[in-house]
Amino acid sequence: MVEDILTEAELAMEACIEAFKADLAAMRTGRASTGLVSKLLVDYYGSPTVLQEIALLSVPEAQLIAIKPYDPSSIKAIEKAIVTSDLGLNPNNDGKIIRLQVPGLTEQRRRDLTKLVNKRAEEARVSIRNTRRDGVAALRHLEKDKAITEDDLRESQEDLQKLTDESIKKINDITVIKDKEIMEV
Repeated sequence: MVEDILTEAELAMEACIEAFKADLAAMRTGRASTGLVSKLLVDYYGSPTVLQEIALLSVPEAQLIAIKPYDPSSIKAIEKAIVTSDLGLNPNNDGKIIRLQVPGLTEQRRRDLTKLVNKRAEEARVSIRNTRRDGVAALRHLEKDKAITEDDLRESQEDLQKLTDESIKKINDITVIKDKEIMEV
Protein backbone atom coordinates (compact mmCIF):
# COMPACT_ATOMS: atom_id res chain seq x y z
CA MET A 1 0.00 0.00 0.00
CA VAL A 2 2.64 2.50 1.08
CA GLU A 3 4.96 1.32 -1.70
CA ASP A 4 2.15 1.84 -4.22
CA ILE A 5 1.62 5.41 -3.07
CA LEU A 6 5.36 6.18 -3.21
CA THR A 7 5.72 4.54 -6.64
CA GLU A 8 2.72 6.44 -7.97
CA ALA A 9 4.14 9.72 -6.62
CA GLU A 10 7.55 8.99 -8.13
CA LEU A 11 6.01 8.26 -11.54
CA ALA A 12 3.93 11.44 -11.39
CA MET A 13 7.00 13.50 -10.48
CA GLU A 14 9.01 11.95 -13.33
CA ALA A 15 6.13 12.79 -15.68
CA CYS A 16 6.29 16.43 -14.48
CA ILE A 17 10.03 16.54 -15.19
CA GLU A 18 9.59 15.01 -18.66
CA ALA A 19 6.77 17.45 -19.49
CA PHE A 20 9.00 20.33 -18.35
CA LYS A 21 11.86 19.08 -20.56
CA ALA A 22 9.52 18.79 -23.55
CA ASP A 23 8.17 22.28 -22.87
CA LEU A 24 11.70 23.72 -22.84
CA ALA A 25 12.74 21.81 -25.97
CA ALA A 26 10.10 23.69 -27.92
CA MET A 27 11.47 27.03 -26.71
CA ARG A 28 13.61 28.99 -29.15
CA THR A 29 17.12 29.72 -27.95
CA GLY A 30 18.74 31.26 -31.01
CA ARG A 31 20.30 27.92 -31.85
CA ALA A 32 18.55 25.52 -34.22
CA SER A 33 16.93 22.47 -32.63
CA THR A 34 14.50 19.96 -34.10
CA GLY A 35 12.59 20.25 -30.80
CA LEU A 36 11.33 23.63 -32.01
CA VAL A 37 9.21 22.06 -34.74
CA SER A 38 8.98 18.31 -34.01
CA LYS A 39 5.64 18.54 -32.17
CA LEU A 40 4.12 21.05 -34.60
CA LEU A 41 0.70 19.90 -35.85
CA VAL A 42 0.33 19.78 -39.64
CA ASP A 43 -2.98 19.38 -41.47
CA TYR A 44 -1.99 16.21 -43.33
CA TYR A 45 -4.81 15.02 -45.60
CA GLY A 46 -7.43 16.51 -43.31
CA SER A 47 -6.12 15.23 -39.98
CA PRO A 48 -3.75 16.99 -37.59
CA THR A 49 -0.45 15.09 -37.60
CA VAL A 50 2.75 15.72 -35.66
CA LEU A 51 5.49 16.98 -37.99
CA GLN A 52 8.08 14.42 -36.92
CA GLU A 53 5.74 11.64 -38.13
CA ILE A 54 5.57 12.97 -41.69
CA ALA A 55 9.06 14.40 -42.21
CA LEU A 56 12.71 13.83 -41.45
CA LEU A 57 14.04 16.65 -39.25
CA SER A 58 17.72 17.58 -39.06
CA VAL A 59 20.06 20.40 -38.05
CA PRO A 60 22.76 20.63 -40.75
CA GLU A 61 24.10 23.95 -39.36
CA ALA A 62 23.91 25.73 -36.00
CA GLN A 63 21.29 28.21 -37.27
CA LEU A 64 19.39 25.97 -39.73
CA ILE A 65 16.67 23.33 -39.44
CA ALA A 66 16.06 21.10 -42.47
CA ILE A 67 12.68 19.40 -42.92
CA LYS A 68 12.45 16.70 -45.58
CA PRO A 69 8.86 15.47 -45.96
CA TYR A 70 8.39 11.77 -46.69
CA ASP A 71 5.57 12.85 -49.03
CA PRO A 72 6.69 15.87 -51.14
CA SER A 73 3.05 16.88 -51.69
CA SER A 74 2.82 17.80 -47.99
CA ILE A 75 5.33 20.68 -48.29
CA LYS A 76 2.61 23.35 -48.56
CA ALA A 77 0.79 22.01 -45.48
CA ILE A 78 4.04 21.93 -43.48
CA GLU A 79 4.90 25.49 -44.54
CA LYS A 80 1.44 26.66 -43.55
CA ALA A 81 1.78 25.04 -40.11
CA ILE A 82 5.15 26.75 -39.57
CA VAL A 83 3.90 30.17 -40.68
CA THR A 84 0.75 29.99 -38.51
CA SER A 85 2.68 28.79 -35.45
CA ASP A 86 4.10 31.27 -32.93
CA LEU A 87 7.71 30.39 -33.83
CA GLY A 88 8.26 33.48 -35.96
CA LEU A 89 10.27 31.52 -38.56
CA ASN A 90 9.94 31.85 -42.32
CA PRO A 91 10.21 28.59 -44.27
CA ASN A 92 12.12 28.38 -47.58
CA ASN A 93 11.68 25.36 -49.82
CA ASP A 94 13.22 24.04 -53.00
CA GLY A 95 10.38 21.59 -53.72
CA LYS A 96 11.98 18.78 -51.70
CA ILE A 97 13.34 20.26 -48.48
CA ILE A 98 12.08 23.06 -46.25
CA ARG A 99 14.79 25.12 -44.62
CA LEU A 100 14.20 27.24 -41.52
CA GLN A 101 16.81 29.87 -40.71
CA VAL A 102 16.83 30.43 -36.94
CA PRO A 103 17.91 34.03 -36.29
CA GLY A 104 19.90 35.00 -33.21
CA LEU A 105 18.03 36.48 -30.28
CA THR A 106 18.24 40.05 -29.04
CA GLU A 107 19.40 40.69 -25.48
CA GLN A 108 15.87 41.71 -24.42
CA ARG A 109 14.35 38.59 -25.97
CA ARG A 110 16.93 36.46 -24.13
CA ARG A 111 15.93 38.05 -20.82
CA ASP A 112 12.25 37.51 -21.58
CA LEU A 113 12.92 33.86 -22.41
CA THR A 114 14.82 33.27 -19.16
CA LYS A 115 11.88 34.77 -17.25
CA LEU A 116 9.57 32.40 -19.12
CA VAL A 117 11.83 29.43 -18.38
CA ASN A 118 11.82 30.31 -14.68
CA LYS A 119 8.03 30.72 -14.71
CA ARG A 120 7.62 27.28 -16.29
CA ALA A 121 10.11 25.84 -13.80
CA GLU A 122 8.03 27.20 -10.92
CA GLU A 123 4.90 25.65 -12.46
CA ALA A 124 6.72 22.30 -12.62
CA ARG A 125 7.84 22.64 -8.99
CA VAL A 126 4.27 23.43 -7.92
CA SER A 127 3.05 20.35 -9.79
CA ILE A 128 5.64 18.22 -7.98
CA ARG A 129 4.60 19.69 -4.62
CA ASN A 130 0.96 18.95 -5.44
CA THR A 131 1.93 15.35 -6.09
CA ARG A 132 3.63 15.27 -2.69
CA ARG A 133 0.51 16.75 -1.05
CA ASP A 134 -1.68 14.09 -2.65
CA GLY A 135 0.73 11.36 -1.53
CA VAL A 136 0.76 12.66 2.06
CA ALA A 137 -3.05 12.77 2.06
CA ALA A 138 -3.19 9.15 0.87
CA LEU A 139 -0.67 8.10 3.54
CA ARG A 140 -2.64 9.89 6.27
CA HIS A 141 -5.77 8.17 5.05
CA LEU A 142 -4.02 4.79 5.46
CA GLU A 143 -2.95 5.74 8.97
CA LYS A 144 -6.47 6.91 9.83
CA ASP A 145 -7.83 3.55 8.63
CA LYS A 146 -5.24 1.83 10.89
CA ALA A 147 -3.58 0.23 7.83
CA ILE A 148 -0.21 1.67 8.88
CA THR A 149 1.25 2.90 12.17
CA GLU A 150 2.17 6.46 13.06
CA ASP A 151 5.86 5.55 12.70
CA ASP A 152 5.22 4.09 9.25
CA LEU A 153 3.41 7.30 8.31
CA ARG A 154 6.33 9.47 9.46
CA GLU A 155 8.87 7.29 7.64
CA SER A 156 6.78 7.25 4.46
CA GLN A 157 6.37 11.01 4.55
CA GLU A 158 10.15 11.38 4.85
CA ASP A 159 10.61 9.10 1.81
CA LEU A 160 8.05 11.15 -0.10
CA GLN A 161 9.87 14.35 0.86
CA LYS A 162 13.17 12.90 -0.41
CA LEU A 163 11.50 12.11 -3.75
CA THR A 164 10.13 15.65 -3.87
CA ASP A 165 13.50 17.21 -3.09
CA GLU A 166 15.24 15.10 -5.76
CA SER A 167 12.62 16.02 -8.37
CA ILE A 168 12.79 19.73 -7.58
CA LYS A 169 16.61 19.57 -7.77
CA LYS A 170 16.30 18.04 -11.26
CA ILE A 171 13.95 20.87 -12.32
CA ASN A 172 16.39 23.44 -10.92
CA ASP A 173 19.35 21.83 -12.73
CA ILE A 174 17.46 21.75 -16.04
CA THR A 175 16.48 25.40 -15.55
CA VAL A 176 20.08 26.52 -14.95
CA ILE A 177 21.24 24.69 -18.10
CA LYS A 178 18.45 26.20 -20.22
CA ASP A 179 19.13 29.69 -18.87
CA LYS A 180 22.81 29.37 -19.80
CA GLU A 181 21.85 28.10 -23.25
CA ILE A 182 19.52 31.06 -23.82
CA MET A 183 21.98 33.69 -22.60
CA GLU A 184 24.83 32.24 -24.71
CA VAL A 185 25.51 34.51 -27.68
